[in-house]
Amino acid sequence: MVNSVSNEELIELITKQVLSKLTEGISSNSVKSSTVPARVGKMRLEEVGTAEIGKRSDEVVIALGAAFGKTQTETIVGIPHDEVLREILAGIEEEGITPRVVRALRTSDVSFMANDAAKISGSGIGIGIQSKGTTVIHQKDLQPLNNLELFSQAPLIDRETFRAIGKNAAKYAKGESPDPVPVRNDQMARPKYQAKAAILHIKETEHVVPHAKPIELKVIFE
Repeated sequence: MVNSVSNEELIELITKQVLSKLTEGISSNSVKSSTVPARVGKMRLEEVGTAEIGKRSDEVVIALGAAFGKTQTETIVGIPHDEVLREILAGIEEEGITPRVVRALRTSDVSFMANDAAKISGSGIGIGIQSKGTTVIHQKDLQPLNNLELFSQAPLIDRETFRAIGKNAAKYAKGESPDPVPVRNDQMARPKYQAKAAILHIKETEHVVPHAKPIELKVIFE
């Protein structure tokens, strides 16, 4: 027990040191959004302008992290971003709801990303996905930190879970009250991936553009 606590404390110390070094070089104006299509595997993400508030009541908006499919191309456990998005889209469509994809630029906080998505969704339901895989289902009239479903342990989210997340978001959009998506629990996941998660989050934050509005994306699978 003593060794376990000691190891976790060591990981936290290393993480803080990594964060300190990385944040020294971060400037809010150092990274600009690019209109060059992002490509991951067989998927292309094309920017098509500022995302507007949806008028369709049968849609769910998915907000991708600023680095999703661009400088980062897979989750913390190596699931390619094209497969992540394909599963979520499939889950939504299986419920007869239309997905819409945007890129969140003003923040790298997944709760705020998801809340921003919900606020421009015609149904009032949105999903936020960080590049490392952390995901949230949100509703527009809730506070950012008070969501519908939170999937905070990215290392434990697999392809089936991403599909189930899409299905549940679609059910909320239809006015249903689905059972929460089952979430696995592993007490060792946090200490094992803590340093890597911190690095990936900092690298995504480097691409944040303060006050920027979400960008509408066209998703093309080839």
